[in-house]
Order: sequence, then structure tokens, then C-alpha cells
Amino acid sequence: MFRPQRCAMIAAAAAACVMTALPAHAADTIKIGLITALSGQSARAGESLTRGMTIAIDEINARGGLLGGRKLELVRRDDEGNPAKGVLAARELIYKEKVAVLFGGLDTPVSMAIVPIANQEKVPFMGPWAAGTPITHNGANPNFAFRVSAVDEVVDKAMLQYAQKAFNASKPGLILVNNPWGESNEKGIVAAMAAKGGKPVGVEKFEANDVDVVPQLGRLKAAGADVLLMVGNVGPSAQVVKSLDRMGWKVPVVSHWGPAGGRFTELAGPNARNVHFVQTYSFFGTPSPVSTRVVSDLKAKYSDVKGPDDITPAVGVANAYDATQLAALAIAQAGSTKGDAVREGFYKIDRYEGLIKTYVKPFSPQQHDALTENDYVWAQFIDNRIVPVKK
Repeated sequence: MFRPQRCAMIAAAAAACVMTALPAHAADTIKIGLITALSGQSARAGESLTRGMTIAIDEINARGGLLGGRKLELVRRDDEGNPAKGVLAARELIYKEKVAVLFGGLDTPVSMAIVPIANQEKVPFMGPWAAGTPITHNGANPNFAFRVSAVDEVVDKAMLQYAQKAFNASKPGLILVNNPWGESNEKGIVAAMAAKGGKPVGVEKFEANDVDVVPQLGRLKAAGADVLLMVGNVGPSAQVVKSLDRMGWKVPVVSHWGPAGGRFTELAGPNARNVHFVQTYSFFGTPSPVSTRVVSDLKAKYSDVKGPDDITPAVGVANAYDATQLAALAIAQAGSTKGDAVREGFYKIDRYEGLIKTYVKPFSPQQHDALTENDYVWAQFIDNRIVPVKK
């Protein structure tokens, strides 16, 4: 006797058997989270991180993905440069989206707010921009924070050396944003100067929303500063330049890389070109096979990219691209997306021919920063292009 219900049950059971015979995660994506400024004055930098990660993810997926064919998926959240919003985004990406690796974005205060959560929840954190030394030097054991970017204490030494070499400066004055990033660099610059038997002629702070920095600059001028060492993001750094214009004070400005993060030339005016700032990469110069491929991929994917001029800020693209490739290698080494295994996977990376450089054992339990002072270049704005300073 034909029994439709019984046949349906048998068919369902057979389908279930087939399904259980398949790899459990064959179709699951591996989510990579990005928390960064996607709006406001630094949106261009957030977009550059997105593009660098996207190009790397496309390459990895085209090669067949990871862990037996699982594709990578980028999940983004806008922190608006606000630590509280960054923390909310981190919790959502960790608890709801179950990201395998969490990428922090631009701002040191945001990254410093997120890293304790990553350490607590054992989710690897990768920093492709924010340079605050305590992000990776955070005292946690085990430490889940890694970085492919500049590091303040190293940049600070480089800024001082560059000011002395390029401008023969002997009396630096410090003009710094009043937040943890500024504090990190104040410590680093003062230590770098003390190691050479010197100290700043003055240290002045400004708020992120200040529109007039003349009083602070006036005090540094009166103290005899012959160079300004500047640390601040796009908006406030532009106000420093405009305040110098109002004062008529033509003093060299050597900066951390904050001005590269957005609409600096638009906000600062024609003297934006007088600011020399640190970078970790430039697409100008003799291309490598990796850079040739990345530029080609960017041109194919983004209609506004016609060549190196349009890849800006370059450090965002380059740092994020290499960081994503290294994170993928860590997952592959781990054979898993479990946090502890991926953290150990970073230490097992032997060699990777990247965009910025060829990385050889870039991470160890004692070293969570893949770039060194040898990987920095100095740049300036010419028109709206970030180009290396001509020596």
C-alpha cells in the first residue's frame, strides 16, 4: 500500500544523511571584521583600508579560499572616530558576526578601547593603521593584538632624526592632539630626545575640534622652536597649518602620518605641501611584481583608480592588504578559526612576499609589530597627491 507520508519521511532521512556526509563548514564563510572611520574627515582613509582588504580577500578567494574551500567575507562597521562606538561595533562583530579576526582602523583611542575586548574574548586583533605603542604593547598574556603599521615609539625616533637631517633642527617644539595618541607620541619623542641629551623647547596640546591653534603656536615660537613635530589627524593638523599662515610663521613641520588620512589639502590650503609626514609605503617608484598586480586589481575593481595618483592614502591600502594576507596565512597555519589557534598561527608564518616588503617570521610572542623603522618613507602633498619627498 502506497503511503506518501512514509515515503516523505524516508526521503527526508536520506537527504539528512547526504547533508551530514558533506563537510560541516564547506559553505560557511570566514568573516573578517573591520572597524574604522567610514564617514567624516577621515572617511578616505577608512575607504583605503576597505580597498586594501577587499583586494587581498578577492585574491585569497580566487585561490580557493581557506580551510578546504571556505571563502573570506569582509564585515565593516563605522566607528566615526569614537571609542564608545568602536566598542559597540567590536562587541557586535565578535558576538553576533563571529569574526575570526578583528581589524581595527584609524584612531589610536578607538583601537585601545577595542584591544582589551579582543584579549578578553580571545579574538585576534589586527591593526592596519593606528600607531599607538600600547595597542600591541598592552601587557596582556596571551596578547591577541598584532599590527602591520607604524609604531609611535619608532616613528618618534624617525621624526626627530628626519627633522635634524632635513632641516638641521636643534630646538623642536611639540604640537600634539590631546588624546591617548598624543600622549603616546609625547612619551616617545621626549624619550628619543633624552637619549640624545636634549628636550623639547615646549609641548603644546590641541583638541580634535580646535579651529584656532595660534595661542599654542605663539608659545612655541616665543620659546625658539626651529621645527614643529606634529601629531594629529586630518582636521586639527590642517588647523595647525592655517594657524601658521595667520601668524606668518614659516617653520618646518615634521608630522606623524595623520595628514594622510583624508581631505588635508582641501582643509589646510596651499601650505599643506610644507608638511613632511611619515608613510609606510608609496606606489610611486620602481614597481614590484606584487605592486603591479595590486594596482591592476584596484584599477579593475574601482572605476576612480586610473593609476598610483588615485590610490590614496597609499598606506591604508598597503597596510591593509599585507595585514589581510598575513591574517589569512595565520588562519591557514592554525587549520582553524579558533582564536588561540589563529594567534599561534601568526607566530608560525615563515615568509610572505608582500606589498610593503618580504616578511620573514614577522611575528613572535615577543614581537607583534611586523614593520620596523626601515620600512618608513617620508612624503608630502603635491597638489592632491601623496608623493615621496625628493632628497
